[in-house]
Amino acid sequence: MKNISKVLITSLSLLALFTPQTQAKEQLLDRVAAIVNSGVVLESEVNDLLKNIKRQANASNQKLPSDKALRIQVMDKLINDSLLSQIGQRMGIQISDAQLDQTINNMAKEDKISLAQLRQKVINEGTSYEKFRESIRQELISGEVSRNSVGRRIFVSQQEITNLLSVMKQQSSNNTEYHLGHILIEFPTEPTQEDLTAAKNRANKVVELLNSGSDFAEIAITSSGDSNALQGGDLGWKNINEMPTLFSELINEQPKGTVAGPIRTGLGYSIVKILDIRGRKIVEIEETKARHILIEPSIILSDIKAQELLQELLDKINAGEATFEDLAKQYSDGPTSVRGGDLGWANPKSYDPAFRDALASLDVGELHKPFRSSFGWHIILLEDRRMVDATSQMNSNRAYQILHNRKYGMENARWLKETRDEAYIEIFEQDAQ
Repeated sequence: MKNISKVLITSLSLLALFTPQTQAKEQLLDRVAAIVNSGVVLESEVNDLLKNIKRQANASNQKLPSDKALRIQVMDKLINDSLLSQIGQRMGIQISDAQLDQTINNMAKEDKISLAQLRQKVINEGTSYEKFRESIRQELISGEVSRNSVGRRIFVSQQEITNLLSVMKQQSSNNTEYHLGHILIEFPTEPTQEDLTAAKNRANKVVELLNSGSDFAEIAITSSGDSNALQGGDLGWKNINEMPTLFSELINEQPKGTVAGPIRTGLGYSIVKILDIRGRKIVEIEETKARHILIEPSIILSDIKAQELLQELLDKINAGEATFEDLAKQYSDGPTSVRGGDLGWANPKSYDPAFRDALASLDVGELHKPFRSSFGWHIILLEDRRMVDATSQMNSNRAYQILHNRKYGMENARWLKETRDEAYIEIFEQDAQ
C-alpha cells in the first residue's frame, strides 16, 4: 500500500508541475499532505485552514499554540472531514444547492446581515465565496453522517428521562407562581357522618359546575365559607412552597384552569382552581376533533368514481337524508369506520399534509368537499377545536434531548476513533516532500 501511495504522490506532483519546455524552472502548485483511504488531503487545504484559524484568532485576540501543535489539530480535522465525506458518498448523502442556499441564508440572518453582506465579508477575509459554499456543504454532509452513524448507538431509557424531569422540576418550582382561587364548603366543628356526606356532596356539585365552565368567582361568593369569599375566593399569587402541602401536591406542574379537590381539611372540603401561572414556560397547541369518510381507490374503484361517491354522500348529509356518522360506518375504509369516522382529539400536524390543510380551512361544524390525500379520497366534518397545555410533553422532549446530547458527544468521539482505527491513513511531513 505504501508503494501505491508513493506512486500516487509522484503522479499528483507531476500533474501539478506540468511545465512548458520554454519555462526554465518548475513550479510546485500543490502536494499531498495525507492519504486517507481512497482520498487525499492537500497541502493547500491545510494552509487555507491554518490561515483562517489565525485570522479569526487575531480578530478576537485569541492566543494560539505553536504552529506545529496547530498543524496537528488542523490535520486531524481535515482527515476526519475526508473520512466523513467518503462515508457520506457510500451512504448516498447529498446536500442540494437549495438546501445549501437555505443554510447560508439562515447564517446571514443569525448574523443580522444580508446575503450580499455575508458574501462580501467572506471575500474580505481572503476566501473565495465558492470555497466557502463548499466548506459549508461539507459540514452539512459530515453532520448528517455523524447523526446517522452515532444516533443508532444511543439509547435513552424512560427511567433516565423521569429522573431528569424530577431534577428539572425541583430547580424550576421555586420560580413558578400560581394564581389560585379557593372555595371552602364548611362542615360543623364536630361533624356527624351525615354532615360530612352532605358537605362532600355539595363540594362535588361545585367541582362539577366549575368543570362545566361556571364562573369561579360567582360560585365562591355564593357558596364558599372561607374569609376571602367576597373577593371571589381569590388567594392571590403563591409559590408552591407557600401553599399548604395538601394544595401543593395537587397543584404542582398542573396546567392553567385545573380544578383540584374536593380536599378534606379540618374546616371542611376545599376546592382550588389554578386561575393563572407565571414564571413557567407554558406551551399550548391546538387540537381538533373531527370525523372523516375515507374511500380508497382500487382497480375496481377509480379515483373519479371514489370522488363521485363521496360527493353523493356529502349531498345526502347536506340534505339531511343521513348522518355523517351512519354513512361513515357504512362506506368508510380504514379502522375509524366502526366509530363513525371519529378521529377523536388530535394535533392536526400529525395528519397527512393534505388532510391537515383541509382541516385548517374549516370552521367548527363545517364539512369539507371531497379531496385527495396519500391515503385516498376524504370528506371531513370538523366538530370542534381546543387549545391544550403541552408543557409536560415539551419538558419530556427537552429532557430526552438533554440526555441524548450528553451521550452524543462521547459516543461520537468513540465512533470517530473506531472509524479512524479501521482506516488507512498516512501523513507526510512538510519537509519530506
